Amino acid sequence: MKLPRVVVTGMGTVNPLGLNVEEFWSGLVAGRSGIGLITRFDASKYHVKVDAEVRGFDPEKHMDPKVVDRNPRGVHFAVAAAREAVASAKLDMTQEVPERVGVGISLMVESDYIVTQNELIKARGPRRADPLFIARSSPSGASMQVGMMLGAKGPNSSVNSLCASGADSIGTAANFIRLGYADVMIVGGADSSLSPVGMAGIDIVGAVSRNAEPARASCPFDLNRSGFVYGEGAGILVLEDYAHAKRRGARVLAEVAGAGWSFDAHDQTAPAPEPEAYAMRIALQTAGVKAAEVDYINAHGTSTKLNDACETAAIKTVFGEHAYKIPISSTKSMIGHIISAAGAIETVAVILVMNKGIIHPTINYETPDPECDLDYVPNVARQAQVNVCLKNGFGLGGENCCLVLKRFGK
Repeated sequence: MKLPRVVVTGMGTVNPLGLNVEEFWSGLVAGRSGIGLITRFDASKYHVKVDAEVRGFDPEKHMDPKVVDRNPRGVHFAVAAAREAVASAKLDMTQEVPERVGVGISLMVESDYIVTQNELIKARGPRRADPLFIARSSPSGASMQVGMMLGAKGPNSSVNSLCASGADSIGTAANFIRLGYADVMIVGGADSSLSPVGMAGIDIVGAVSRNAEPARASCPFDLNRSGFVYGEGAGILVLEDYAHAKRRGARVLAEVAGAGWSFDAHDQTAPAPEPEAYAMRIALQTAGVKAAEVDYINAHGTSTKLNDACETAAIKTVFGEHAYKIPISSTKSMIGHIISAAGAIETVAVILVMNKGIIHPTINYETPDPECDLDYVPNVARQAQVNVCLKNGFGLGGENCCLVLKRFGK
């Protein structure tokens, strides 16, 4: 049985480079950094001084004040990005069967809210607990809120595979469509886990950049990289069965051609190249794409010593000598690492690259690393026709998901 083709018909994003897709692309192609000094909390006692915050965002432009008050910041981002994605897809829910429209948005739980609630109960007793605690602290909060906003009654869930979550949500939702559970899926990831508790933990591990110069703090694949920059934001895509999209005359932006998953079974923090390579191979296999056909790789590219070297080794394992001919770039060099939203926002970047014919750069690449010796499109955007892209997503602890996207019709 021939499975349905899954296409992307709409995109939306809120991230450190912009509050919509147009602003995001403008920043990407210019090689502009969205990283700045930490303002969300007092970081004077922290080694880390920089993060990638969303600035100038007003949630009340996107939802009722009561809804704003009852939901965490990550949900605010998801709703705003979902509204943009649905609008760009020209998806009219009055013309859809609600049970055939699903939602799958990854969301990182905001640890400080849980800590605050625990302190409140200790100080004032259990009767002072937030009655919406379960809903507000649930990783399914963004999916639930977007589903209610749209009246979408199809599959509704939240994939959580840490840093691979955004890509995972797209691959999982594409399979929901291929298996006949939905005609349309609103998918992606949202994250606003920038907090004193979260940052303290990752700071102790030594995984975040301690470069106090914001614009230069994230430098994937550079010899002098010192860690990732914690970010926040959301990326949402509208996926559709191609036959459904065609019937309603939707503009197709790209095709989600394949996905591959693997697990390192290795270490809680250190990655392993072989399982990453396996996920890439499975993504290519399910897409029916040969390694030599890949025009571009959007790397996981976190700017940590271990990840960048491991990912480079995995790419060489899959592509052999062809690896040296493939342009590779890291979106995280400009927006930091937005954890559960990273893969989704970066997939928006991939689709823009394919449609604009310009590969965005990896900024801050100055000193080559002998272990990272591929073409990382350093510092300046490059014109190129990209028909097939591999998007890598590797989660902390070894949860991996890779996607293959095609320029539609190719």
